[in-house]
Amino acid sequence: MRCPLSLFNEGAMQSFEINLPDVVAEVTDFFERYQQALQDNDVAVLDAAFWNSPHTIRYAVLENGYGFEQIHAHRKARTGPSAQEARLKTVITTYGRNVATTNIEYKVRGQDKTGRQTQTLIRLTDVGWKIVSAHVSILPK
Repeated sequence: MRCPLSLFNEGAMQSFEINLPDVVAEVTDFFERYQQALQDNDVAVLDAAFWNSPHTIRYAVLENGYGFEQIHAHRKARTGPSAQEARLKTVITTYGRNVATTNIEYKVRGQDKTGRQTQTLIRLTDVGWKIVSAHVSILPK
């Protein structure tokens, strides 16, 4: 479903189309590479997905990462695949050509629980799509 979204920016209105097919395809490719890197524990690919900035935030189940360096330290300390055993639902939404969100629900590996992962992505001028904010949580049984 495509629909316009209008936002005010310093007195001028900007219009964004929701889910432009080519942008959704780009973000989906980015997201699938990230998901595979989670399963492979590929720290280089995971790091490359995040904006290398002190402003980047990742809230996970057992830690809070404020800034790229803390997020990277968590990645290096992790062993094995992610807690995601099976994906239950995926929702990718793009807003114009430079903003997107990715959301999934998944079965937690070895547990009767549902996990959730949300990411906000921005297309940065010199480096392309980057995760600027992420949140992971697990629902109780």
